[in-house]
Amino acid sequence: MGSLTLNQALTIIDATFNAGKSHECAPLTAAVLDSGGKLISLQRQDGSSMMRPDIAIAKAWGALALGCSSRKLAQDADVRPAFISAVNVLADGNMVPVPGGLLIRDKDKHVIGAIGVSGDLSDTDERCALIGIAAANLFSDELAA
Repeated sequence: MGSLTLNQALTIIDATFNAGKSHECAPLTAAVLDSGGKLISLQRQDGSSMMRPDIAIAKAWGALALGCSSRKLAQDADVRPAFISAVNVLADGNMVPVPGGLLIRDKDKHVIGAIGVSGDLSDTDERCALIGIAAANLFSDELAA
């Protein structure tokens, strides 16, 4: 199993931001974490509000921590709110269960990291992240929203 490189992380974020510009999104923030949950790269577009880095990191971290997209975590929160609430307490509040956090997989489907995007509507954040992942010739579990 490989590991996510800085170059791949930068490619993902650049393509995510380009997708945001193409879709006329609000200013985005993107965080890419390695498979151990450590930050590789965090970038904010001009005008991105001050909480966006924390939200982007929490979206990515939650995806890694529970092994699924933050969209799936949001669905779980609807069905099992007590469970997601308890897990978020265990995570010291470091999870944001809304779309925009995606696992990043290599060609062999191994998890090599995660991305979290925040700034626009959550579905739009996720769509931009998917475009970013694909630009680095990597994969995620979600299909375009």
